[in-house]
Amino acid sequence: MTVATSLLDAITVSETEGRAIPDAATRETIGYAPVHTVADLDAAVAAARQAQPAWNALGHAERSRILNAIADDLEADAEELAQLLSREQGKPLDGPNARFEVGACAVWTRTAADTPLEPEVVFEAGDSRAEVHYDALGVVGAIGPWNWPMMISVWQIAPSLRMGNTVVVKPSEFTPLSVLALAEVYNRHLPEGVLTVVSGDREVGAAIAGHPGIDKIMFTGSTATGRRIVESSAGNLARLTLELGGNDAGIVLPGTDPAAIAENLFWGCFINTGQTCAALKRLYVHDSVYDEVVDTLAGLAQAMPMGRGLDEGNVLGPLQNEKQFDIVRDLVDDARQRGARIVVGGEAAPELGPLFYRTTVVADIEDGARLVDEEQFGPAIPVIRYSDVDDAIRRANASTQGLGASVWSADVDTAVEVAKRLQAGTVWINQHGALNPVVPFGGTKASGYGQEFGVAGLKAVAAPKVISR
Repeated sequence: MTVATSLLDAITVSETEGRAIPDAATRETIGYAPVHTVADLDAAVAAARQAQPAWNALGHAERSRILNAIADDLEADAEELAQLLSREQGKPLDGPNARFEVGACAVWTRTAADTPLEPEVVFEAGDSRAEVHYDALGVVGAIGPWNWPMMISVWQIAPSLRMGNTVVVKPSEFTPLSVLALAEVYNRHLPEGVLTVVSGDREVGAAIAGHPGIDKIMFTGSTATGRRIVESSAGNLARLTLELGGNDAGIVLPGTDPAAIAENLFWGCFINTGQTCAALKRLYVHDSVYDEVVDTLAGLAQAMPMGRGLDEGNVLGPLQNEKQFDIVRDLVDDARQRGARIVVGGEAAPELGPLFYRTTVVADIEDGARLVDEEQFGPAIPVIRYSDVDDAIRRANASTQGLGASVWSADVDTAVEVAKRLQAGTVWINQHGALNPVVPFGGTKASGYGQEFGVAGLKAVAAPKVISR
């Protein structure tokens, strides 16, 4: 397959100026990302502060028009963006992967543009009236992850721009090219300084967290890094939206038909080869359907094609980087040593490439095993047997994290009652990880705070102002 290169040529620098970025599947160099410094960050923030008043003054209607024009270009360049994303991140073109992610970028950009946010009347009596208005904050610092680099960047960028803010983006060191290409499309329509990507290392990320010129920080990543951002932001009291790690639990209730939930269950676990914050990470299954659920999942795991993302037909790819490959391998090896049953997978697939790990289903495992207690962020799902629903709920809630959870049952009313008892920002019924651009999304406990998407997401990147008369 011939890979389009016009966007790639526009964003890469020379070998002597940049850092080599490998193809996730083959480890061959794709291109060279600029290596920006804290001084570059300072310049980007200064430009953003200078550009922000004029950008805000355009008003909602004009900013929305511009965002819709950007969405048009994202759709026009979708295949080129998807091919670059597939190479750098590793996710295949097909399935809920690279083409899906680029399509979501256009959808979330349009939704941010078109979602109304009117002043809210909170009190009215006689001649007295109080309204809540929402003003721009100023400069937003957006720090993104490597697993869904384009889509999550759009979650941060589009609502911020819609509300009149300017944005400085720091992409993951593992996937800077995807975000640079995304910004290249956005910046065809934006005034200078409104959106800048600073492609630096962790020192740059740390400097964003405590930068006196940044009014809001949006971060998606690990809980450990989120805690450091909270500490660093204390000096300037920047507002925070933190979408941190998750160890999402799913509970399959008695009486559930495994065949009816099989495909949704599989993709809940293994979307993006399991490299998703809100993927299903530990599955509690009732005794009465345990063996059938395990066998059904294992059958799908064996049947789903894995391989290089640019090869049509593959729907599962490699681990994106060596560190994550090592984590998954170590957690599965620990489960094996504890006596858990590796139903399928449980090993690397070197014939596919250096960082491929076979889709893995682990049965006969308990809480306390590292694969259950720690977020694996890869293609391995532990399936835990239970006999009492109250006990399953207790075990699901025992995690310090609370991003998402799911309940699986033919009896939706019963599933909803169980969902009400689970400690998570989102609980899905008979699905897991499905997101809607107008439905608020965010975590609880150590999975962070603040919400994104829809009206809640617009409010999160704005300053509320009460006008009383």
